[in-house]
Amino acid sequence: MNKPLADRVKSIKQSDIRRFSAICAAMGGVNLSQGVCDQPAPQAVKRAAQQAIDEDRASYTNLRGVIELRTAIAKKMRAFNGIECDPEKEIVVTVGSAGAFACIALATLNPGDECIVFSPFYSYHVNMLRLFGVGIRFVDLQPPDWSFDLAEVEAAFTPKTKMILLCTPANPSGKVFSEEELRAIAAAAKRHNVWIATDEIYEYITYGKTHVSIGALPDAKERTLTMSGGSKTYAITGWRIGYAAGPADLIDRMIRLQGHETSGPPGICQKAALAALTGPMEPVLAMREAFDRRRRVMVDALREIPGIDCPTPDGAFYALPGVASFFGRRCNGKALTDAPALAEALLEREKVAVIPGDAFGAPYAIRLSYACSEDDVRRGVERLARFFGSLS
Repeated sequence: MNKPLADRVKSIKQSDIRRFSAICAAMGGVNLSQGVCDQPAPQAVKRAAQQAIDEDRASYTNLRGVIELRTAIAKKMRAFNGIECDPEKEIVVTVGSAGAFACIALATLNPGDECIVFSPFYSYHVNMLRLFGVGIRFVDLQPPDWSFDLAEVEAAFTPKTKMILLCTPANPSGKVFSEEELRAIAAAAKRHNVWIATDEIYEYITYGKTHVSIGALPDAKERTLTMSGGSKTYAITGWRIGYAAGPADLIDRMIRLQGHETSGPPGICQKAALAALTGPMEPVLAMREAFDRRRRVMVDALREIPGIDCPTPDGAFYALPGVASFFGRRCNGKALTDAPALAEALLEREKVAVIPGDAFGAPYAIRLSYACSEDDVRRGVERLARFFGSLS
């Protein structure tokens, strides 16, 4: 008997990130594919989670999130992001920043509406929009500095456009949008009266660039939903604590959605996130310094490989080197016709997992993460050099 399936899931596939990571783990390889920090969560954060367990904080919490955490988020938003928000009405704690984006998209976009997305893009954002039946208008970011043409942004707007989506610092490119760029985007959003959604989960991970939140700009505040969370900053990716800040009426709609979708994030993890936000910044700064060292190791090594073009990431913990010069070469008798074929061959021959750039709208590239240990970064790039050298 053929049982019916919803059209929206008939073509859905497992994320390349999860697939390559699983294969790599099974073969004991070097995983440069997944953005999961190898460093431990701060001790104060772990102790807070343990205390919450001991106190039996196992019940549902307020759908907005516990008020102490929302108050801490509001204080952080004011001090770091330059955004004033009321913890009672303009903040919701979510199941990761991914949960925040799902609520934002469902609360603002109908099937057939359109969203402007900068490419290369974070694959979750685009896949979720497609799952919800939203049309996507891409604006290309041009390497090596990942700049964009404002005329292309303006041309992307149509009568169906309801939102423009940002990710800064960006996954997968490491682009950090400048204040000048954000002002231009905010002005365009105001002219066309559309929402701005901005994923700033990597906001503390920048290298020589200042993170600017578009929601702090006068033209943008009333129409901007700012997403972030503790996953990357405090190495608690799997604890699933994110949040969104924005206009009270839309936050209220998101809270109602979250009530039906997930019933809210775990109270234990919220208590841990509170300890993270109110604790010392030294662990965060040390983590950023470690990422910077790994970034330089990876980028310097990639630039030594003939045929690879690797822009310098200014934020997050990914590199997106161009590898199109190797398309058409052969490995183990197989033609490397594109980035997926190249990534498969690299995993098979050298036991190194990377993600084909096709998953991010960059079919000429592969994405590498340097969130793993420095030893793994060094071992990984050595194997990359050997692999690409064999194709020359």
